[in-house]
Amino acid sequence: MTDQNAPLCLAPLPLSRDPLSRLPAGTVDSHFHVFKAGAVLNVPRSYTPQIQTLVQWQDLAARLGMARGVLVQPSVYGVDNSVLVEALCADPANLRGVVVIPPETSTDELARLDRLGVRGIRINLRNKAGIGLDALEALAPRIRPLGWHVVFQVGAEAIASVAELAERHGLTGIIDHLAFMSLDPVGQPLDDLKRALDGGLLYAKISAPYRLRDTAGHAGYRQAVRSLVDNYTNRLLWGSDWPHTELFDTMVEDADLIDLSLDVVPPQARELVFVRNAEMLYWSR
Repeated sequence: MTDQNAPLCLAPLPLSRDPLSRLPAGTVDSHFHVFKAGAVLNVPRSYTPQIQTLVQWQDLAARLGMARGVLVQPSVYGVDNSVLVEALCADPANLRGVVVIPPETSTDELARLDRLGVRGIRINLRNKAGIGLDALEALAPRIRPLGWHVVFQVGAEAIASVAELAERHGLTGIIDHLAFMSLDPVGQPLDDLKRALDGGLLYAKISAPYRLRDTAGHAGYRQAVRSLVDNYTNRLLWGSDWPHTELFDTMVEDADLIDLSLDVVPPQARELVFVRNAEMLYWSR
């Protein structure tokens, strides 16, 4: 549907080269989106996506060495998870999902989604058409018996609130993209994130460095991630964030992102960050 205030994203770039190093065997892409031509887009929404399909991600994954993936419901589809569910059904062994659902979702529907590979819900405070933190009051007791977690797309100002909610509801939580913190310079938000991770219920994705205000050469990102890896290796997840929505002027190179990720995570930590942590969350049953 048309939304004049929802600009069209750039399309991802075709790979022009292979990364300098290979991802670890079994790497899980813990954050990517797919879109389908003709699927109804929410109005209002924050952007209009380019149509990028599961087959296109699978081609990219094969080239880059990603073995499995976690589909995250994009905000532009609101609470209609049908595109995501269709993708899960296409490769149930290698895909898992994170959905956006209203509190009144039926028990039968929750069970169906669980059987199809859904393992969590997404709360998104940064884009239109999501659900807010208040939805957890109703949803937490319904998803807890399923062993689902909550993926939070929030800013750095909400880190403490997310930690409190995870503790109050007894739920595992994942903070997207280092909470979009500013890294120019690295400051208090990183300390806030470390405190939240200390609680033992939260994970953080070290994905999408291009969404973080930073100095040249991603110096702040390098400093922040290396600091986290030193003490929280078992609480970090990696994701491609493909197809890099909400980029309107310049598109990132996927090989460059892989190179940066492998550079900031030392070899001894890569098995956990790229493979095992996501396996535990998404493929433990």
